Amino acid sequence: MIMDSMDPSRAFVRNVKRLIVKVGTAVVTRGDGRLALGRLGALCEQLKQLNSGGYEVILVTSGAVGLGRQRLRYRRVANSSFADLQNPHNGFDGKACAAVGQSSLMALYDTMFSQLDVTSSQLLVTDGVFRDKGFRQQLSDTVTSLLDLRVIPIFNENDAVSDRKAPYQDSSGIFWDNDSLAGLLAMELKADLLVLLSDVEGLYSGPPSDPKSKLIHTYVKEKHQGEITFGDKSRLGRGGMTAKVNAATCAADAGIPVVITSGKATDNILKVLQGERIGTLFHQDAHLWTLVGDQVGAREMAVAARECSRRLQALEAHERRKILLDIADALEANISVIMAENEADVAAAEESGYETSLVSRLALEPKKAISHFSLCIVQICALAESVRKLAEMEEPVGRALSRTELADGLILEKRSCPLGVILVIFESRPDALVQIASLAIRSGNGLLLKGGKEAKRSNAILHQVICSAIPDTVGDKLIGLVISREEIPDLLKLDDVIDLVIPRGSNMLVSKVKSSTKIPVLGHADGICHVYVDKSANMDMAKRILHDAKTDYPAACNSMETLIVHKDLLSNGGLNELIFDLQREAVTLYGGPRASSLLNIAEACSLHHEYSSMACTIEIVDDVFAAIDHIHQYGSAHTDCIITEDTEVAEIFLQQVDSAAVFHNASTRFCDGSRFGFGAEVGISTSRIHARGPVGIEGLLTIRWVLRGRGQVVDGGNGVTFTHKDLPLDS
Repeated sequence: MIMDSMDPSRAFVRNVKRLIVKVGTAVVTRGDGRLALGRLGALCEQLKQLNSGGYEVILVTSGAVGLGRQRLRYRRVANSSFADLQNPHNGFDGKACAAVGQSSLMALYDTMFSQLDVTSSQLLVTDGVFRDKGFRQQLSDTVTSLLDLRVIPIFNENDAVSDRKAPYQDSSGIFWDNDSLAGLLAMELKADLLVLLSDVEGLYSGPPSDPKSKLIHTYVKEKHQGEITFGDKSRLGRGGMTAKVNAATCAADAGIPVVITSGKATDNILKVLQGERIGTLFHQDAHLWTLVGDQVGAREMAVAARECSRRLQALEAHERRKILLDIADALEANISVIMAENEADVAAAEESGYETSLVSRLALEPKKAISHFSLCIVQICALAESVRKLAEMEEPVGRALSRTELADGLILEKRSCPLGVILVIFESRPDALVQIASLAIRSGNGLLLKGGKEAKRSNAILHQVICSAIPDTVGDKLIGLVISREEIPDLLKLDDVIDLVIPRGSNMLVSKVKSSTKIPVLGHADGICHVYVDKSANMDMAKRILHDAKTDYPAACNSMETLIVHKDLLSNGGLNELIFDLQREAVTLYGGPRASSLLNIAEACSLHHEYSSMACTIEIVDDVFAAIDHIHQYGSAHTDCIITEDTEVAEIFLQQVDSAAVFHNASTRFCDGSRFGFGAEVGISTSRIHARGPVGIEGLLTIRWVLRGRGQVVDGGNGVTFTHKDLPLDS
């Protein structure tokens, strides 16, 4: 999961003890019909882990017919004469294939489980025997005994002696394939969960090969039953997705949750039991759940944002500017309702026991408040003014960056253009929504926003107010607000529609996003900012800077997290002054290995640590080079500062520290898009590709090459005489 806790619709996994796993023919075999040993091995390892963890695991497996056919085909080739090969026989009898393949299949399971120190057992059944109550009771007793002994029962339909005419022909029996057998066993054996493993990720709205098909995360019979178009049945088995859905629906109606997911992944069963939102869930209460993601799909939202962004780009510059001015007016006109929703979010966060730093970022107010009412008004008005400031900036879209004469009458221009569609995932701060949306509109981009659930009311009203100011000629889907975190995994797969992802939040959030997508990610995982106080520092200046860098807004990513001091300050009393000043402001100090020993303070848990609170690490170094080494080893390449009166030392620091922002005699808190004069920022990047540091308008733009000619052709390099002459931009 990327954010928050377990998906509520997956909370049932907490109570699962007995589960049935059904693996289909298309999972246990490869495309050529041979066994997929790697997938079978991964399956057995997952079942072993569950068995050892106290789960009661029952396996229903297909594959005997396919395996038997493969073995019989091999035997026929090996024993055939040349004449036989010239006149191939018809296909093999399915029952014979089942009889040959079943023993081989079970021998394979037995071998694999034995290697994992797990005992398995075989139970072959036909549909007719389930009509006997005595048989059903005996079956239940046998399975219970096996599970008590930590044995994994393996079920398969006994196709070799089935009374139906052919093993691939459906009958009107109690079950007609291994999917329905698994569903029947789930009800008969009172399972807590049924997992049906398929060769695709789950149930799609249409054939999975169709790019327009959408993965259905939660199946609601009333909604989806008449909408789904099924593809072909299994390439080898007789079931397919239709059979799985029928079996899953029956089991779910009986109160047993069912998940259809891919059996080709190595750990999907474990992920299901960890509450991850994979595959398609069938649940008897599904019709009661509000699934925002199923109402507006991830792809539909992203495609709509792209279409609207192209209409936005087609507007004249003054028309785009007017949209921003209208947004600013709308924010001020709706102050009271925005304030009410924000107050509700703050109150709910405080009641839920959120950390003080998160509540601080959540509130639409400055840090010191006489009245939340009056200062919330001030903050919203300040946001409106920042939007107006963006509107007044030079037009960024379509700006000529260079002009070159390639040859006589052949002019090449390099022009700025929007990236396309940007997904921003941010936590807490609702004011970020206004800044990001304004930057996206000013730069001509489509935007998808996912804020933290703690700010859902504030984000919803701000999104509504902003979209109300976007004209119909562009469309209010230019900015999409992703309500549910369940949509994030789907959005991160849309590398063909979304052009950039910007995560703003915790280390965990950024790391999770980076590991979950092929889309370029712009952001920083940590904000571990250092301030190095050199031996020549002005101590009064140093105290002012440290006070601001640490206490102005401790939760910010540009606040000081580590103080590095020159060793001479230990002997001349300067270090004591700095420590006293910080402690007077209630800053808790932790020491690096050297400082903790010399100053007799608690040692820091890590020198690479972001406190985001009134605490910081302090360490003592020999000189500026040692300070630089410390920053490179333990920093996050965000913002680092030196305080010194020695200009030569300052230049060494500024040139050698490899961070996005490097300061001399100035607080790290200045690393901010607004303070840099960008009007706003979408975040701060520590990347070395594309934008770096505070990311404003320029970070949301790319380039387009425009060539104007008079009919010139290359003609193998002989068509023109190249001049490659730089031209003025305004010519």
